[in-house]
Amino acid sequence: MEDRPTKSAGRAGAVFKAYSHEVARKGRLFTLLVVSVILLQLAELGSPWYLRQFFNQLVISTTPNDAIMKTLLGTLVIIGLFYALEWAMRRSMVYSIVFLDAGIMAALYSKAFDYLTGHSYRFFTGQFSGTLTRRVGKFAQAFEALHDAVMMQFFPTALFVIGAVTILFLRNHVLGFMLGVWVIGFVAFQLFVARLRQPLRIHRSEQDSRVTGALADAISNENTVMLFSGRAFELTRFAGVVADWKRATLRAWLSDEFVWSVLGFLMAGINIALLYGALIYWRQGLVTIGDFVLIQAYLVTTFDRLIGINRDFRRFYDGIADATEMIDILETPHEVKDAEGAKPLMVKDGAVTFTDVNFSFNEQKGLLQDFNLAIKGGEKVALVGPSGAGKSTITRLMLRFFDVTGGAITIDGQDIRTVTQESLRDAVAFVPQEPILFHRTLMENIRYGRRDATDEEVIEASKQAHCYDFIVATPQKFNTFVGERGIRLSGGERQRVAIARAILKNAPILILDEATSSLDSESEMLIQDALAKLMEGKTVIAIAHRLSTVMKMNRIIVVEGGKVATIGTHDELLTHEGGLYKKLWEIQAGGFIQNDIGETSP
Repeated sequence: MEDRPTKSAGRAGAVFKAYSHEVARKGRLFTLLVVSVILLQLAELGSPWYLRQFFNQLVISTTPNDAIMKTLLGTLVIIGLFYALEWAMRRSMVYSIVFLDAGIMAALYSKAFDYLTGHSYRFFTGQFSGTLTRRVGKFAQAFEALHDAVMMQFFPTALFVIGAVTILFLRNHVLGFMLGVWVIGFVAFQLFVARLRQPLRIHRSEQDSRVTGALADAISNENTVMLFSGRAFELTRFAGVVADWKRATLRAWLSDEFVWSVLGFLMAGINIALLYGALIYWRQGLVTIGDFVLIQAYLVTTFDRLIGINRDFRRFYDGIADATEMIDILETPHEVKDAEGAKPLMVKDGAVTFTDVNFSFNEQKGLLQDFNLAIKGGEKVALVGPSGAGKSTITRLMLRFFDVTGGAITIDGQDIRTVTQESLRDAVAFVPQEPILFHRTLMENIRYGRRDATDEEVIEASKQAHCYDFIVATPQKFNTFVGERGIRLSGGERQRVAIARAILKNAPILILDEATSSLDSESEMLIQDALAKLMEGKTVIAIAHRLSTVMKMNRIIVVEGGKVATIGTHDELLTHEGGLYKKLWEIQAGGFIQNDIGETSP
């Protein structure tokens, strides 16, 4: 854990590269911002110069007269014009930043979301959804912190300080040199300590993400926490994470306070030194009273800017730390991606072929080993076997959640690695064993199967899936929100919504991962008819955990140890004495099962 801050500290370049690409797309607005900042600094430098002249004129004018008043009023007009320019350019700067920040942050949200959702199934199984959500938000919000720090503090301060030192140097070389050396030392000190503090900031940012992840993990599993009386345990666990965050935060904040104390001492020192030097030169007649006004005006503004820089250094490096977490994801190559020149999948028959397919995780023993299976177009097959046999892996490989490590999977002769993932998944309707719904309306969840479907088509699909009745029984009917992950619906209701979504999609290939497992007996009888209609004319692959659901399949594929053990119909496989299918059948059915016409048969 200790090497992570050091590694992340060098990622500022990657952060700026990602942000600068978006800034370049707003070239005109950014140019307006730069011009506004430059003119604003000229105005802030010019007004003290004319204030100097104003006070010098007052000092040398022992007797007021019309000529002197005219001169003084003329100087005041010039000062007023500088103030007006300052006001106008500040407004222009602020409005430019507002529009730039809003536009670019929106683009960064979309960019992060687009790349994040392009990652593979494996990527998401190893991440907290709450942490990923936090990273996307921090990536976009960090731009505001970084951009505002650069364009409202660092760049304007550099222009003003360089201008102030130059003007003061022209008035008195020694005083200008003193201020210039002090500014260089002051900024160098801030940069030095900021780099030293950056690992502390990055560590604090990581602990902040850990708190978010731990909080999301506990809240999303609140039902489990209740069932296992885990509230006290989760509180202790969360308190440990918060304690780590507290330690990291205290270290970062205490280091900030040390820097503030040093900066205050340095500012007091240069103020006294410059005033003392000016006093010496005043005695020699080399500095005027107006120069004292000029020095104080420039020092006050310089101190204010440099204090702001120290404050924004913290925001700046916090922003880099926040953005770095998302940059790591943006720079992680997508594990499963479209091949160069990939074309849409063209499905004619829906024939699926697995040829010498091998697959494994992390170079461990293969889950699938030389797996071969040919499914004809329109054929309905069931995959059965013990847990861990590789049934779900077969369908996930077919959907390219993972890529095979050997062999090939083809649909109508087209290697699925050579076609676009979107067209591949458009051709397959998948009904999982435990469907998860969006926290959206029932209408939106069903319509997700075909997003251009009409309300009437959605309603018809719900009727075929036998979920229409429970939907219209709710107060909001199809406008009912289902809760996060569909928590407001029962397991059976979620299952039927998922089936309705598949019915609406009407894809040529259908994968059923025990699509009736969450239904009660009455609902299952209703849904079997809908599934029969759904399967008509389609290639069907059904993962069967309850063997009573596979009796109508053309073939049953028994999978064991990542390979095809046996193939046959239900009746054929029951004749194989000692066969795996017969053993599974006897375990589940106990020798009896109710068939589709209501009779019992051994």
